[in-house]
Amino acid sequence: MAERLVFHIDVNSAFLSWEAVKRVQNGEADLRLIPSCIGGDPKSRVGIVVAKSIPAKKYGITTGEPMAMALRKCPNLVVVPSDFEQYVKCSKAFKAICKEYTPEMESFSIDEVFLDMSGMEKIYPDPIKTAHEIKDRIRDELGFTVNVGIASNKVCAKMASDFEKPDKVHTLFEDEIASKMWPLPVNELFTCGKASASKLISAGIKTIGELAKADITELKRLLGDKTGIQLRNFANGIDDSPVKEEKEEAKGYSAETTVDDNLDSFEKINRMLLAQADIVTARMRAENARCRCVGVTFRTTEFKNKSHQRKLPESTDVTDKVYEVAKELMIECWNGEPLRLIGLSITDIDRDGFEQMSFIVDERKEKMKKLDSALDSIRGKFGDDSVKRASTVEVGKRINRKFKAERKNI
Repeated sequence: MAERLVFHIDVNSAFLSWEAVKRVQNGEADLRLIPSCIGGDPKSRVGIVVAKSIPAKKYGITTGEPMAMALRKCPNLVVVPSDFEQYVKCSKAFKAICKEYTPEMESFSIDEVFLDMSGMEKIYPDPIKTAHEIKDRIRDELGFTVNVGIASNKVCAKMASDFEKPDKVHTLFEDEIASKMWPLPVNELFTCGKASASKLISAGIKTIGELAKADITELKRLLGDKTGIQLRNFANGIDDSPVKEEKEEAKGYSAETTVDDNLDSFEKINRMLLAQADIVTARMRAENARCRCVGVTFRTTEFKNKSHQRKLPESTDVTDKVYEVAKELMIECWNGEPLRLIGLSITDIDRDGFEQMSFIVDERKEKMKKLDSALDSIRGKFGDDSVKRASTVEVGKRINRKFKAERKNI
């Protein structure tokens, strides 16, 4: 059996690079060469840094921080709004080039792809030379740069592409893991989030190498069985997940809203949750799906995040049911602190088309299903804003239109 060979191709500072390409073509300054960022209105609390240039990074500006804070660090910072049409155009262009090299390409995100190059040695005998060819073609033909990671599996290819940037090719094969990956901080390991990293560091596990050699029983105790096993495998460069050409069906649907005025009462929170439940369940019903899990997430004014979820006894596609569970979850986990962001997610999606029936007819549920069906029908004909539930009208204008409710993998 031929050895696997995987490329991970990642656009360098994608949103900012893609905006820079457009501006350079129009004779304007190259955003990549000056302190600049992609973000929202600095006068609004919802404005955050989405992407930053290397010169901006030298001022200590970080992705995700409030725009007002970024401007305090660098008063001359050039702030540019998002242009999703440009992003989609550039994303399709770079993926089209990548697709020329193998029939097996997985779109991992708008600015990342995995290429399965296994068995292509007769066409491309030198993988490193081929990676440089792809990288250089994207730079020369499209005007922006990428990093390419080469390895025998997806995790190592992903880690390799995150090494020195921009416009680089890196390898991370089995015999390079100890020297290239193990010295890195544990939080740099792919899928190791802040919470997991904090627990590991508190336990004295500070590098990826220390994690790779850690006792699996102790890791399970710290992180849980699934996460403990996965992170230890990744730290050792073990990953057998395939490069999937076709994107999987959505694993869930979610909506998040950042507000201008703090949410400080259940009345305000519940109106927001109902509006979000209305959106995500409508998207789910459009795909003839039902959910078995409802979750809520929120962010305080001190930028502390918290989430809570619950499995349902049976799958549902009823807006009111999802909303009721979301309200109960907030009662259980919210301590009354002011919130600047709230989100609702529905996961564990059931697409088999069957619904558990009961000998007892739930008249309220049937009424809610009819209401949902009527609203879906009206919106399908006249648009999403053609009809709203009365209790959501007050928050309608404050809800971020970019709900992220479209088929999102959670």
